[in-house]
Amino acid sequence: MLKDLIGRTITAMVIDENADYVFAQKEGMTFKIAKSELLKLPKPGAMISGFAYENEAHELQLTKNEPKSGFDRYAWGEVKKVQRGLGVFVDIGLPNKDIVVSTDALPELQNLWPKAGDRLMIALRVDDKGRLWGELATMEMFKAVSDVASQKMMNKDVIATIYRLKMVGSYVITKDYQLGFIHPSERDQEPRLGQVVKARVIGIRPDGTLNLSLRPRAYEAISDDAQMLLAALQHNADGRLPFTDKSDPAEIKVYFGISKGQFKRAVGHLMKAGLVVQRDGYLILVK
Repeated sequence: MLKDLIGRTITAMVIDENADYVFAQKEGMTFKIAKSELLKLPKPGAMISGFAYENEAHELQLTKNEPKSGFDRYAWGEVKKVQRGLGVFVDIGLPNKDIVVSTDALPELQNLWPKAGDRLMIALRVDDKGRLWGELATMEMFKAVSDVASQKMMNKDVIATIYRLKMVGSYVITKDYQLGFIHPSERDQEPRLGQVVKARVIGIRPDGTLNLSLRPRAYEAISDDAQMLLAALQHNADGRLPFTDKSDPAEIKVYFGISKGQFKRAVGHLMKAGLVVQRDGYLILVK
């Protein structure tokens, strides 16, 4: 049966060839293999092996290029396109064939589906009609391949891929294979399945899982005027400037080039972020 051959490396008998392909038969089914993949052309009657699949033109094909994913073998693949009602197509390294992850495995909200360029870790499965599908890696699989995070990662930036969406938050794995979690309060909008994000470590759990945030650090979220004040303080040797929200507007304008109202708003942002204090007529950088 076709489903017993598809998705596996099989050996078939060569029966014919044309300008571009060699044709081989197995159990009455004919597969083609590109001559460009072969170091030596086999003669009719010779046996040839390759990974069996049905290409995008619905032709049976063999390839010497073993795909990254297989049955019970998970690997990352890049999402190539999305088709409503069917699912997302993932490149696992097969010539002229992307593997579909069906809608059944994807979030109910389509805006949370992966987009082209996102990445999914999938294995292969075959249905009764001999069609290959992508199977998303389970949380247990990610735990099995993960490493424990170090306490030294606190406040570090990490690159991570969203691998599971839950009501309680987003589950991720970093490029160095540490597991992480993003609570809804630590994001402005829910990331997509398969989306690659830059996150900040805000905690490390006892089991080595990272608590992550997609929100900017306080100093990254402040206004341009506040950034300018912060830079001025950081470049001053003692981290102090003789200005407060009680200072003369003209002096503020001369020194900083902004109005007193802009200055007060900027100082307010910095104080709220815990980056500065006002004391004894000075604006002071919090070390």
